[in-house]
Amino acid sequence: MEEPLLACTDLAVGYGGRAVASGIGFSVRPGECVCVVGENGSGKSTLLRTVLGLQPALAGAVRFGSSVRRGDIGYLTQQTPVQGDFPATAREVARSGCQSMRGWRPFFRSRERRAADAALDRFGALPFANEPFRELSGGQRQRVLLARALCAGRRMLVLDEPVTGLDPDAARELYGALAALRREGLAVLSVTHDLPAGVADATHVLEIGPCGFFGTKAEWDAHCRERPGGVRHAVGSSLEDPHLLCAGDCLK
Repeated sequence: MEEPLLACTDLAVGYGGRAVASGIGFSVRPGECVCVVGENGSGKSTLLRTVLGLQPALAGAVRFGSSVRRGDIGYLTQQTPVQGDFPATAREVARSGCQSMRGWRPFFRSRERRAADAALDRFGALPFANEPFRELSGGQRQRVLLARALCAGRRMLVLDEPVTGLDPDAARELYGALAALRREGLAVLSVTHDLPAGVADATHVLEIGPCGFFGTKAEWDAHCRERPGGVRHAVGSSLEDPHLLCAGDCLK
């Protein structure tokens, strides 16, 4: 089996020495999509920031594969008002994801400019690439920020609520684009509240909370069926025979 790009063992995450979630263990390999689910406040976004080294782990270990280098991982954080006021065009925002490749050079090379345009095209943002980022709709900004993350991460994307601001059709297009990237070997670690759609194409699910779980999508489906009641999100292995996600009762 191929070496994981990322592996976490017995991880505890939180702030000020207080754990929000603990006992977290999972791995992500090339071509896999690991969806992180759980109630609001369960520590999903905190987990992503800890994995990326933006805040320290309270316990446990975060290990990257021996082949993972700087510039291999792209990060999409949740949108903020500051991001919306960024004084640049959509294309310039996407190109900023190539910063690690540019280094100290004052200008982007042609291959970096092409990579940014290809990423914008992947997420349907090329038609408004020359528009001021601050004038775009929330959904358009999200597409541009996803393109930026793809420019920054050649092997793995870490996404915090990637369909924020997107209408259902645009969200389906996004999931399709991510699935195509995974077929090319890109790995995805994604926090989502968009159930069942957010986990429909996942290879693995990481559930954070007292009933914590990590396993394949099929194993998670079976795990949920064994727990009655709950949050009432219809989800199934094929989505043609939905059942009720019961994490709510476990997290009370």
